[in-house]
Amino acid sequence: MSVKFNRRHFIAAGSAAAAIPFVLRKASAQAAWPSRQIRMICSYPAGGQTDLLARAFGEFISRQIGQTVVIENKAGAAGAIGTAEVARAEPDGHTILCSISATYVMNRVMMKSPGYDMDKDLTLVSVIPGAGLPLVAIPKSGVTTLDEFVAFARKNGKVNFGTFSAGSSPHMTIHELNKQYGLNIEPIHYRGEAPMWTGLAEGTLDVAMGSYTAAQSVLQSNRGVAFAVHSKKVDAIPNVKTLPEQGATSRFFTVSGFTGWALPKATPQPIVDRLAQLCVAANSDPKVKEVLSTFVLEPALGFKESNALYQRELPVWLESARALGLQPV
Repeated sequence: MSVKFNRRHFIAAGSAAAAIPFVLRKASAQAAWPSRQIRMICSYPAGGQTDLLARAFGEFISRQIGQTVVIENKAGAAGAIGTAEVARAEPDGHTILCSISATYVMNRVMMKSPGYDMDKDLTLVSVIPGAGLPLVAIPKSGVTTLDEFVAFARKNGKVNFGTFSAGSSPHMTIHELNKQYGLNIEPIHYRGEAPMWTGLAEGTLDVAMGSYTAAQSVLQSNRGVAFAVHSKKVDAIPNVKTLPEQGATSRFFTVSGFTGWALPKATPQPIVDRLAQLCVAANSDPKVKEVLSTFVLEPALGFKESNALYQRELPVWLESARALGLQPV
């Protein structure tokens, strides 16, 4: 039996042959991952929640894969500096980003040129859903519920409400409460939670909102009273109802934000899946469990669940952020 080849056959055969080395290299890279030390870039300073999560998960992952995971803090520009570095990295799974939802979502509204495009440059791997954030009032206000807070704000005309940065969850909460109840709450922006809670303790602020962990100092010393929680209840203060449970209707009060890991966009899917599996497996590690408990956080989610949460919350975050009317810088 004879076989005839024409020019098209030779071209097709040549193209297939040329592709073989690339396919083999790609398969080899996936099979060998990780082949060297891994850099986990945390886009926020050492000592904070994001950094402690990166280190706890990094140590677990290192033990499982037999390679060192080095945590590098590349803070600045609301997480954009470290994030842009990961976006430019080789997509081979050896450079990982650990950051928060503000970096993944808010920077596209707050910055003209963050140096990366989340949807084009990065793949979200695994996320830890955020905890409920308590709203805390000074005791002399007499506020213990949302209705009492609304009445207090109306009576006083203007109240000072602390946030840990412009464009943050507290800032958007103020906007939504002003809109629903016709209030004139004034946001007072601080550079982080610590000085914000100090402001509340000293009486500079009427109200503040932030993490339960950071708020404990004013709550336990009776210098602040939690009267509501954004989005989800906090086990440590079970009698404090969420904003929606108390009648707040904004869709923003249904989202919680997250801390999450990401890889450069072109990273092969088997590597993405393996890293996501490692993040989920880390939930059972004693040190990881301790950090999650300290910050009242839920366990890390898998790849599909993480991206479903991201796609569900993204439009709500963007709608609320754009409503603030802030000019990108």
